[in-house]
Amino acid sequence: MSLSGQYLAATGVGLLLSFVSYLLMTVSQRKLVYNRVASRLKFSERGQRTSSSTTPPRSVSPEKKPPSNIPPSSEYKDIFPPWRRDALASAGASPTSAGKDSLPGPTIESSNPSFRTSLIPFTADYRTCAAPASTYTPMGIALTEIAALGDFPDYAELSGVPLPAPYSDFKIESALPRPYRPFRWAYHQTMSLTKLETDWWLELERDFAKSIKDRKELFATRGKMMLDYLPGSELACKELMEMALQFLCARYPQYFSLSYSNDKGYVFHNGILKNETVIGDMHPLHVLLENVPEDFAVMVRNPEDGYYYLRGGVLCSSLGWSLGSKLGMQLKEIHGPIPDYKEKMEFSMDRYFSKFPTARPIQRGSWGLEVDKPLFMPPGDPHEAYRDYQLPRSELPISRIHLRVDWQTLRRVPLSGAIIFNFKALFTPFEQFR
Repeated sequence: MSLSGQYLAATGVGLLLSFVSYLLMTVSQRKLVYNRVASRLKFSERGQRTSSSTTPPRSVSPEKKPPSNIPPSSEYKDIFPPWRRDALASAGASPTSAGKDSLPGPTIESSNPSFRTSLIPFTADYRTCAAPASTYTPMGIALTEIAALGDFPDYAELSGVPLPAPYSDFKIESALPRPYRPFRWAYHQTMSLTKLETDWWLELERDFAKSIKDRKELFATRGKMMLDYLPGSELACKELMEMALQFLCARYPQYFSLSYSNDKGYVFHNGILKNETVIGDMHPLHVLLENVPEDFAVMVRNPEDGYYYLRGGVLCSSLGWSLGSKLGMQLKEIHGPIPDYKEKMEFSMDRYFSKFPTARPIQRGSWGLEVDKPLFMPPGDPHEAYRDYQLPRSELPISRIHLRVDWQTLRRVPLSGAIIFNFKALFTPFEQFR
């Protein structure tokens, strides 16, 4: 055998022995050998060259990026929503205006240390504060300016969100809700926000009268579990009510109108129910209960920490919770039971709330399958048990199954700076799908 043949034979025997030895190694021994070889050849475990000084690192895929849930660079108590003080002068006059010609008053900058110490206290009623000229809302508006605006000011001008176009062809007798279908091919836990279609903030349907009746009966038995309010929410609740009634009058003028007289003040005329509501006779949330068959939650900014808390609302379509079980809670406490909320969404939600402008309301939808059409399902409700087990088909015909869509909107009111959640539960029988 030639010298070259002997060399090849020796090499082959050596490789064979090395392979046999490798097979006889334990997993940890194999790992050690692999790492030593890889480090010399500069290969990664996947067989790709490792990055060097001349090789830019590969980007991380969206699914593998760590969540951006880090503390804010500055405290939320020092962050204020965008102001719209310029709109004060052009907001239309109201019969209840007091000193309208004085608008706007002197301006104060949010960066001014005295502004932070002049904010209206968290639980204070704006109508009874001792120094209204030097007490401000988070929107930089003095309480004297709010008094000068009076009741039912021009919220379209103040907020930057136009009133809806009149829906002159609308007939309540035949009105059906739009087929909300917030489906997506893949599920990702995000806020899923889109721009609000402002003509459809409050949508009526042919069950309007029955819905109002059902909600009033529910309040008669459930009380503060579905409608309640805490001190400090007075201005926000008033704004919400006035904005909702202005919307209804503009969108459905054939059914709703507002009038004013010296003896009664403002009166809301409901042509569907054929009655009227004297605004000054009841709390703003009760005005909504009497006339608007949708849910509202009022989130108020606490000047002590800059976070938002649930301070009032009328809610009867929540699943597994109620207004009574969440009232007074901070945003993160309300969403505490949601899986991965703290890790993936808490920081994003708090940051979004702190900077959310009045002129950019948003909407979102969530969906699921529901047995029957429950209107009110607080913690411990018997209907909640359907989520724990599967009924046999004989007890659960398909006629009882519905697609439930929870349609939600989010907007900031322009004077108090509170954020309003609006909820609507819509049910479609599963049998209607093809």
